[in-house]
Amino acid sequence: MVPPNLVLLTICQFLSVSGTVLVVTLGGIIGASLTPDPAWATLPLSVMVIGTAAATVFAAMLMARIGRRLGFIVGACIAVCGAGVACLGLWFGQFTLFCIGIGLVGVNTAFVQQYRFAAAESVQTKHVGAAISLVLVGSIGGAVLGPYLTTIGAGHAYAAHPATLYLPAIAAVIALQLLNALLLTRLRDVPEIAQTKASDAARRLREVVSQPRFVIAVLGGIVGYGTMTFIMTAAPLSMHLTQGYSMQDTAWVIRSHVLAMYLPSLVSGLLIGWFGAPRLMLTGVIATAGTVAVGLQGHALHHYWWAMVLLGVGWNFLYVGGTALLLQTYRDSEKYAAQAVNELSVFGSSAIASLLAGSVIHSFGWNTLLISAAPALVLMLLGLAWLFQAGHARVAML
Repeated sequence: MVPPNLVLLTICQFLSVSGTVLVVTLGGIIGASLTPDPAWATLPLSVMVIGTAAATVFAAMLMARIGRRLGFIVGACIAVCGAGVACLGLWFGQFTLFCIGIGLVGVNTAFVQQYRFAAAESVQTKHVGAAISLVLVGSIGGAVLGPYLTTIGAGHAYAAHPATLYLPAIAAVIALQLLNALLLTRLRDVPEIAQTKASDAARRLREVVSQPRFVIAVLGGIVGYGTMTFIMTAAPLSMHLTQGYSMQDTAWVIRSHVLAMYLPSLVSGLLIGWFGAPRLMLTGVIATAGTVAVGLQGHALHHYWWAMVLLGVGWNFLYVGGTALLLQTYRDSEKYAAQAVNELSVFGSSAIASLLAGSVIHSFGWNTLLISAAPALVLMLLGLAWLFQAGHARVAML
């Protein structure tokens, strides 16, 4: 029987990802309509990722004090406020105000990313990979609903500024997060595990983060999330604004990408059990390299589609594999500090990638942007080779 917490977290993941996909699909397009300089078009998305990165430590430490349930509710309420501020920015045509609102929505993402840790804490160790995958499966519905919500109110401006075309869509984020907050009141906090053994006492953080498996786990999140953010942020701009594809075609590609991010979660937990987290991460690197290879073949719609689908699969295998590997590197008494280091590293790099995406694609184009992602993949390959050679891969098998 599936624990009630996993069912609830899966539903909340669905609602949260719906809002995130909506914002990712429209963020750069709205930015381009609010600022005269196209190089700043992706700034709202960059601010969203910066908000996530800046809040990672805060989210982990807050939940260490007040528990997962109240912490997640706080995050959802912050997102409600942020979406409201973003709506005001659209109404008044204020780019800065819109960015601030989207940044607050990003703060909630730091809390949402902890859903997978809450899921892992709700099951026995042998079921951790499956629990993480199950919660991420909730994102499949978000991949479908999010792009659909971008068309709410399409074609109807509510004020002089054309950006208000997207006001109903951004307002939908408020409704999604209000529902999320309501559902999260039913979440059951998992009791802390009593530390009865001297060997279970918390180690120094430096000792935890210097472990080879911890380093590679964090690197997997950095490369997987950073590369995905870098390319995905730029894709709608390249398709819709540069190549002239319709909003419907652009939304379809983004929807396919997000589905590809989360559909593998149906099997990634099993794959970890069969082959181990490092081998799953290696497959993720190969899939992401396929993104670069296919994307460089041309600008036809099918090139974008295949590139973004491979990018989604690569992200899933690197992210789920990295998370499963990370969970083996710390004790329960160390979890909040270790998780905070991981989340800050992953989303800090994603923030940098998002900031760079707009400038790179505006100044150098889609092909150069794809090629510039290659060094990160090489670094991940070297890290995994080091892990295998050091003999830690066998230990990392779940």
